[in-house]
Amino acid sequence: MNRLFNEELLDRINSVEDIKQRTKEMTNCKGVDVIYDPVGGELFEQSLRAIAPKGRMLEVGFASGEIPKMAVILVLLKSCQVVGVFYGQFRQLEPELKAQNVRDLVQMIADGKLNPLVSKTYPLEKAVDALNDILTRKVLSKVVLTTGRG
Repeated sequence: MNRLFNEELLDRINSVEDIKQRTKEMTNCKGVDVIYDPVGGELFEQSLRAIAPKGRMLEVGFASGEIPKMAVILVLLKSCQVVGVFYGQFRQLEPELKAQNVRDLVQMIADGKLNPLVSKTYPLEKAVDALNDILTRKVLSKVVLTTGRG
């Protein structure tokens, strides 16, 4: 399995507490090698519990509005890494590397190696509905607005 939060898993998770159990089921109890967490809060600890030994957790934000407190014992028991990723600082300190990363990502998408997970597509005239669905968490990943032009 390449991603913790693939569509199959997202469809089956009913609560934050389900993450560890569902991850065990989908990885044969091995855990996840890399976790990218833009949410923080309660999801952070549950994700950390789902990580594989020697895994890496990338903490990139706190969309939940809650900054998590880390149970350091989990890091010790899992021999894992928790890495803070502050993209704003990275952009300023390493603009050439940032530009190369963007070029690499665009190429990966063009080559079909990277497929963003899109929850729902809306016509542009339904943009308000799309925003409401995001605010009420009816969508779990990216939302796309289409213009109807090729």
